[in-house]
Amino acid sequence: MLLFCNCNKAADPFRKVWVARENGKYILYRNGAPFVVRGGSGFTHMARLKAIGGNTIRTWDTVGLGAILDEAAANNLAVIAGFYVPESKYLDYFYRNKEKVDSQYAAFRETVRRYRSHPALLMWCLGNEVDFPFKARYNKFYDVYNGLLDMIHTEDPDHPVTTTMVNYQFRNVMNIQLKVPGLDILSFNVFGDLKNLQRNLASFNWLWNGPFLITEWGIFSPQESKRTAWGVPIEQTSTVKAWFYRDFYTSHLPVNNPRFLGALTFYWGFKEEVTPTWYSVLDENGAATEIAGDMQTLWTGTAPRHRAPALEEMLVNGKKAADNILMQPGVLQTAEIKLKMPVAKGLRVVWKVLDEDFDPHSNDLPVERNADIIPADSFSVTFRAPTKEGPYRIYSWIYDACGNVATANTPFYVVGQ
Repeated sequence: MLLFCNCNKAADPFRKVWVARENGKYILYRNGAPFVVRGGSGFTHMARLKAIGGNTIRTWDTVGLGAILDEAAANNLAVIAGFYVPESKYLDYFYRNKEKVDSQYAAFRETVRRYRSHPALLMWCLGNEVDFPFKARYNKFYDVYNGLLDMIHTEDPDHPVTTTMVNYQFRNVMNIQLKVPGLDILSFNVFGDLKNLQRNLASFNWLWNGPFLITEWGIFSPQESKRTAWGVPIEQTSTVKAWFYRDFYTSHLPVNNPRFLGALTFYWGFKEEVTPTWYSVLDENGAATEIAGDMQTLWTGTAPRHRAPALEEMLVNGKKAADNILMQPGVLQTAEIKLKMPVAKGLRVVWKVLDEDFDPHSNDLPVERNADIIPADSFSVTFRAPTKEGPYRIYSWIYDACGNVATANTPFYVVGQ
C-alpha cells in the first residue's frame, strides 16, 4: 500500500513542490528541478548552513515563521515549516475541547494562506512525534488531525504535507496507513537506531513503500546512552560524537534507498536538552563543533581549513563518567581535559559546574554553581564540589582562534550534607 502522495510526473507546471515516482524511484521536485533535502533541523545561522553545503532548514512551530522564511529565501534555503500539534494522548485537554480545536484550525488556516506562496516554503510538517494510536477512543484525535490535513491540502495544493515519528515504528506506520491516508511523505526522527532504519524499511515494504524524509538524525540520544548509578545519561565528547556522526552518515544513512528524499542533521544551532552541549552543533555564540566541519566535508567533499580541537578524554579525580563519581560537599576536586594532539597555541578553556537538568522540555540553562575553579583557563583545574546534595555536571569548552569549539562534561553526585 502507498500513502496518498500526489506522485505526479516530473512535468507539473501547476505545482511548486511535488513528489514523483519515476522508474521505481521517488523524486522530490521543487520549481521543476529534482531537490534532495540536505540541511539541519533548526532555523538559525542560515548563511553558515548554506556555506557548508546545506539547502534546507526545519521549524517545529510557526513562531516567527515569516522572518524565518524571508531569511531562508535570502540565503537560498528551503524551509520545512512545522505546525505544533498536541500529542494524541491529550484527548480531554485538547481534542474534545471544541473551542481549542476550532481556534487551532483557524490559526493554521490563516498561516497556510499567509505563507503558501512564499518562495522559501518547501513543505508543511503537521505535528512532531504526535504518535498515532489505534484504539477507538482516539477517533476524535484522528478527526481533528485529518481535518487539518485536508484543510492544508485544499488551501495549498502546491506543497506536500509530512509528519514525524520517533524511529521507524511499525505501529505508527500501520495506523497512519489505516487512519491518515492523506499524508504525502513520512518522516523519521532517528538517532542511534539509524543503523536499523534500512532494514525496517525493507522488511515492512509490504505495509508501506512510499517516500520518506529523515527530519532529525545525529549522534546517540540521551535515551540510548549509558547511565550513571543515579540514572543520568553519560554524554560523549564532541570528538567521539563526530566519529559516530561520520560513521552513521557513511554506513547507515539510507541515501541510496529509492524512497529517500533527504535528511536533516539535529540540532543545527544551540539547544538545551538534557545538557547545553548534547545536541548542539554550534554553541550559543556560533562556535562550531567538529560535527559542523564533518557536515561540510560530507556534503561538499571539501574539508574546512581548520578543524575543531580533538579531545582524548575528560577525567574527574582521575576517573571517567562511567565510574560513578561521588563527592563530599564542599571538598576540593580535580578535573582535566586531555587532547589527542599536543596542546596548540591559542586555545581557550572554559569550565562550569551546572545542576543536572531533569526537565526534557525546558529550554532554560541549568543553574551554574560557584565552584572556585582554579586556574580558570587551563586543561587541568581544581574545583570545589557544591555544598548541596544532588546530581551535577562539570563542563569544559575548548575554543580555538578559528571559531571552533570542543566540548566534554562529566556527571557527578554530591552525597551527604
